[in-house]
Amino acid sequence: MPKHGAAAKSAVKLAHAPIPNIDLGRTFDLRYEDEEVHYEALEKLAAFFGRNMPAHRHDRVFQVHFIESGEVRLHLDDQFYHARAPLFFLTPPSHTHAFVISDAAAGHVLSVRQQLIWRLFDSDPSNLLKQTLSVPMCVELDAAKTGHEQLLTLFAQLREEFRQQDIGRELNLLALARLAFVAMARLSAQPLPSKTLRQHDVQAFHNFNQLIEAHFRQHWPLDQYASTLNLTETRLNDICRRVADVPSKRLVHERLLQEAKRQLLFSAQPVSEIAYDLGFKDVSYFSRFFRQHTELAPSEWRRVGVQGAPRQS
Repeated sequence: MPKHGAAAKSAVKLAHAPIPNIDLGRTFDLRYEDEEVHYEALEKLAAFFGRNMPAHRHDRVFQVHFIESGEVRLHLDDQFYHARAPLFFLTPPSHTHAFVISDAAAGHVLSVRQQLIWRLFDSDPSNLLKQTLSVPMCVELDAAKTGHEQLLTLFAQLREEFRQQDIGRELNLLALARLAFVAMARLSAQPLPSKTLRQHDVQAFHNFNQLIEAHFRQHWPLDQYASTLNLTETRLNDICRRVADVPSKRLVHERLLQEAKRQLLFSAQPVSEIAYDLGFKDVSYFSRFFRQHTELAPSEWRRVGVQGAPRQS
């Protein structure tokens, strides 16, 4: 189908869109902007960013996702993995990654400034830590083995230490992060083999996510997304199911829902203003949409969700 006007411009931009860099301290919670070691529960980040994370990178940061339950469909650079918990995946600085986690996924996310991990590498005369941890990896774990229990304990300690403001907090966080990285290096002897996906499908999926980000407030219908990508609706839906195991319509709705939750949690705007900002002309329609996906009205969800939300100041 031919493209016209704004749709054509959107298609051209896809080819030149840079891979975004995400800094959790600046994007998620400004209280931790200067933290060298940052811990957060996977569920909290999923509530803020969504369970479909389009392609992105983290400059000067090593990041680890340790998933205790659920599953993930993951792209690390040009490799694709479909892994089930317990598992961890490591993304060294600036490596592009994208993933979709299941609704039941829960776990931990550890982000460490690269200079701290480089010091760990420098203290290892064998150079094996650097060789092992400088490349992206995805590792499924055997819950019956000692290494898994050690990693579970370390992440629990990181969670508790990060919440505290006691004497020596930064020193303890650094020590626990170093232990966690050494434990992961030991557990990475048999990384999960990557699976094969057609590169054209992967690129189309990433382009679809970019278009959603640009136009979800405009409530584009699926045929407009598909036309802009030079695809049919059926083909677009097939790609989304193949790559992420979710239908294309759900990805669009989840992005709207994610932004609604973010604004309900982190702003004092009335529900009516949030609805209009998200392109809903009728507040009651927004409320029905929100309730359909969460089983709560927006105001009810705000009261429940705000109790565990990080503050952005």
